[in-house]
Amino acid sequence: MPPKKKLVKTFTLQLPAGQATPAPPVGPALGQHGVNIMEFCKQYNKETEQQRGDIVPAEISVYEDRTFTFVLKTPPAARLLIKAAGVPKGSGTPQSAKVGSVSRAQLREIAERKMADLNANDVDQAEKIIAGTARSMGITVRD
Repeated sequence: MPPKKKLVKTFTLQLPAGQATPAPPVGPALGQHGVNIMEFCKQYNKETEQQRGDIVPAEISVYEDRTFTFVLKTPPAARLLIKAAGVPKGSGTPQSAKVGSVSRAQLREIAERKMADLNANDVDQAEKIIAGTARSMGITVRD
């Protein structure tokens, strides 16, 4: 068994799927740790090509020998809600100005997709978390 590599830093970047480039924010974030930026961009773009149009966070671990690994997460709940509601962005004043609505079925679908990254034991609890995010964005949940 090879010796374990020493972890130097772990950070998360939210990038458009299939469209990572060496320009900011990727270049500066990886460059300061001496990581091969183009290699990361190629691997990220290859793995996220089928999700084009979404923002896909990547949790990047950089090791002492300047190698890296990354784990892809699910898109942010806010982005999924905006897409489902068909609105350009959330409300600036969510208590008074509602910008759109999503159905219970759409809410459940988003909760199932996000389940792996949420701190919930079952889909019903995950649905409540996503409903709270929708509420704070000015998106109403209809039955």
